[in-house]
Amino acid sequence: MNAEIIAVGSELLLGQITNTNATFIAAQLAEIGVDVYYQTVVGDNAERLEAAIRTAEGRADLLIFTGGLGPTKDDLTKETIASHIEKKLVTNEDAMRSIEQFFIRTKRKMTENNKKQALVIEGSKVFPNDHGMAPGMLAKSGNHYYMLLPGPPHELEPMFIHYASPAIQEELETIEKIESRVLRFFGIGESQLETDIRHILDSQTNPTVAPLAKEGEVTLRITAKHQSAETANQMIDQVEKEIMQIAGSYFYGYNDTTLMEALLEKLSKKQLTLACAESLTAGKFAAEMASIQGVSTMLKGGVVVYSNEAKMKLAKVKKETLDKYGAVSSQCAKELAENIRSIMDADIGISFTGVAGPDSLEGHPPGTVWIGIAIKGKETATYLLELPGSRNNVRTRSVKYGCWHLLKLL
Repeated sequence: MNAEIIAVGSELLLGQITNTNATFIAAQLAEIGVDVYYQTVVGDNAERLEAAIRTAEGRADLLIFTGGLGPTKDDLTKETIASHIEKKLVTNEDAMRSIEQFFIRTKRKMTENNKKQALVIEGSKVFPNDHGMAPGMLAKSGNHYYMLLPGPPHELEPMFIHYASPAIQEELETIEKIESRVLRFFGIGESQLETDIRHILDSQTNPTVAPLAKEGEVTLRITAKHQSAETANQMIDQVEKEIMQIAGSYFYGYNDTTLMEALLEKLSKKQLTLACAESLTAGKFAAEMASIQGVSTMLKGGVVVYSNEAKMKLAKVKKETLDKYGAVSSQCAKELAENIRSIMDADIGISFTGVAGPDSLEGHPPGTVWIGIAIKGKETATYLLELPGSRNNVRTRSVKYGCWHLLKLL
């Protein structure tokens, strides 16, 4: 079975709300082996909704509609679908009682148009709404299934889990599990990684491999389908092994793991403490660290040393270093890292200094960044970055490169 999710609501097209329902439903369908090849958003217009239905019928077995089940005039989902499949709308007595009880409990007057919410497509399987008024339903016509769900996520999500998903599974002859695993890479571009694993991408069937780039990182999502989740994961293991033989040196974590989380896990295992001195990143590295639970055992502290005066006063950078080499230099990054490690009595000191932009500094173009890493008992390392992008993009990527280089050293 394959499905198309059709979200109904002009507010989605106007950007007033985000279509989180489609994300939720797609993930739920993947767990029971239902493929989603298309998602559609259509406004509150019967003609356009009718056109969307006809298009979806040409490419999906199951059409899942979200929204448009309310009491107002622009709520026209079930009316349009009922007309399309030539079935009547009838009052569901259980839903009507639930709606009436709601108004009694809340001591509000029930207007006539609220009765509309109790209408369902004749012959459909009705889903109770335990968190709202409009019920959901599953109707069948010919070779197609039509599932109607309320728009509010707090109503839709429990309805889908408790009623809609079991109803779909009843219609499936076999239930295939779809398992996914995300591999996360840093320090390699999307085009380079794709080139390196081109033979895997060209020959993929099941499992499939999908690359995605975001803010200097690249992820590969490996997805396998099988009736056994264990077998699907074994299929993923084999593809992962092949990828890691090619690009393992750029790998840092799985699924939703961030570079910062991977770094903190490494610091925790080695029982190491860290301090930071930040110029262009202005505390961004420390803030990212502090957003993760349990960081207090690893982060000793840090300073923001934006000006040269602050670098000298707070991080003890020599005036001669700044006069001779400038703030945007390997020498300055080295002193910042070594000094903050010593000042904070930490095992590791890390520093960031450079030019975020948009203007140049000390003759260096925007995107010129030096990172310093001083590890107790080892020679201090410095790294030059030449980063493209906006001011904030340079700052964000500088922090990620700092995490990456420290991870590699550890």
